[in-house]
Amino acid sequence: MADKIDSASTVAGAWGQALAAVALVAALGVGLWTVRDSSPPDTGPSPATCSGGEPEKAAGKAGKTPRQVSGAQLCKALHSPDLAALLGTPGERAKTAGGSAGSVKTGNGKEIATPSAQVEFDTYTVTLTATYDGHPVAGSAGLLGQGARQQKVLGRPAVLYADRTISIRFRLDGKDSDSGPGVPARTLTVARDAKDSGGSFEVSLWRADGVVPDDAVLLRVAEKVLPTVPWWAAGA
Repeated sequence: MADKIDSASTVAGAWGQALAAVALVAALGVGLWTVRDSSPPDTGPSPATCSGGEPEKAAGKAGKTPRQVSGAQLCKALHSPDLAALLGTPGERAKTAGGSAGSVKTGNGKEIATPSAQVEFDTYTVTLTATYDGHPVAGSAGLLGQGARQQKVLGRPAVLYADRTISIRFRLDGKDSDSGPGVPARTLTVARDAKDSGGSFEVSLWRADGVVPDDAVLLRVAEKVLPTVPWWAAGA
C-alpha cells in the first residue's frame, strides 16, 4: 500500500458555504504558502516568519474601488508578537506563517480578490482572509448553517459560525490525492466598514487535537488583530 502524507488543513470561508469555488480555492491556497524557518543546531527552532504575498501589486486602489490589502500585509497583522498569548498558549512559537494573494471567479466570470494569511502553532492554526465581493455581512447568517449568530464586533456587523477544515492527503506514489472533512473550526466574519457597504474580513480558528475552539479565544484574537489591518480605520 502506498504511503500517504497529510497536508496542512484549510477552512472554507464564509461565502465558501454559498459558493463551492471558494472552498476549492481555500484548499488549494494552502499549498502556495511557504515557510522560512531556519534554526541553529544548538538553540532550538526559530519562530516562523511571514512569507509569500506581493504587497506592491495587491495594495489599495484609488477612486471608488476599495483599497485592498495583500496576503503579506494580512500575515504581518495576524503574526503579531502576542498572538500565542491571545490564543492562551504563550509558550508556543509559530511553526509556519505565510500569505497568499488569492482570488475566486464567480459563475458570470467576475474575479473576486480573496487575499489571506495563515499562522500555525502546535495547538492552534489561525487564518485571516479579506473578501472584496461587495456583499454585506448583515443578514448573511442564514447562509452559514444552523447556529450562525449575527452580532457586532468592533462596532461593525459580524457573524460567528461553525465551520470545518478540509484535510488533503497526498500520495508518495504520484497518484491522485484525496480529501475529506478535517477538524471543527470557528469562524468570525466582520464587515469591511462600519456602514457594511460590502466585503468582509474573516478570522478562522481550529485546534490540532480536534477540540472545538472557544469562541472567547476567537473573539479575543479578532478584536486585537483586525484593527492592525491596513485601512481598517478608514472604514470606521
